[in-house]
Amino acid sequence: PKRQRVGALAVKVGMTQEWNEHGARVPLTVLWIDECEVVQAKTPEKEGYAALQMGAGSKKRKQITGAEYGHFAARGVQIKRELSEFRVTPDAILPVGTVVDASHFLAGQYVDIQGKTIGKGFQGPMKRWGFAGLPASHGTTKKHRAHGSIGNSQDPGRVWKGKKMAGQMGNRTRTVQNCFVYRVDPERNLIYVVGQVPGKRGNFVRVKDALRKGDPTGCVP
Repeated sequence: PKRQRVGALAVKVGMTQEWNEHGARVPLTVLWIDECEVVQAKTPEKEGYAALQMGAGSKKRKQITGAEYGHFAARGVQIKRELSEFRVTPDAILPVGTVVDASHFLAGQYVDIQGKTIGKGFQGPMKRWGFAGLPASHGTTKKHRAHGSIGNSQDPGRVWKGKKMAGQMGNRTRTVQNCFVYRVDPERNLIYVVGQVPGKRGNFVRVKDALRKGDPTGCVP
C-alpha cells in the first residue's frame, strides 16, 4: 500500500500571479504554515488506527476552556488556534511536538487542499443553482425569480430528496485535488499553489500529499 504522510494546516493568505518562462500567466494562491506541530499521535495499538492531530496558530489561555487547556498541557505543547486530524500509515507517525513547516512539501509535487467555502447566506435558486427564473411579464406576478414546479403529481406525490431549491449557499467543506505546488519559500513558511483554494483570506485549510498521485520524491517524513 501507498505510504501516507501527515499533512499540514495552513492559512490562506490570498492570491497573486506570476509569468512563467513561456510568458503565460500563472494564477497562484499563497498559503502560510503558521507554527504547525504534532499535538497528539494515535496508534493502531491504542486507538485502533494511525493518525496525527496537528495544531496551528496560537491562542491565549483565557480564550479556551479548562478541558482544552488540559489537552495541550498534558502533551507539553503550546495552545493552538486550530486542530485537525490526519490519517497516516503506521510508518509515518511522528513524535508529539514535531514541527511541520513549508519544507514538508516540495515544488513540483501535487497536493490536495480542503477548506470551507465562503458563505453566501440564504439565496434563491437563480443565484444558487443558475435557474432561468419565470417570465418577466405575460401574467407573472411577484414570482420572477422563483424556481417554479418542484415535483410531479400524485406519483410520487412528494418532493424528491436533493431537489435543487432555495437555501443556504456556501459554507461547505470542499476539497480541491491535485493542486500543483509552484514554489516553496521555507524562510517565510509560504507555499504557492496553482489555481484557487476554497475559503476566504485568513481561513485555515488542510494541505496534504495528493491521494491520486504517486509518492512525492525527496520529501521528509
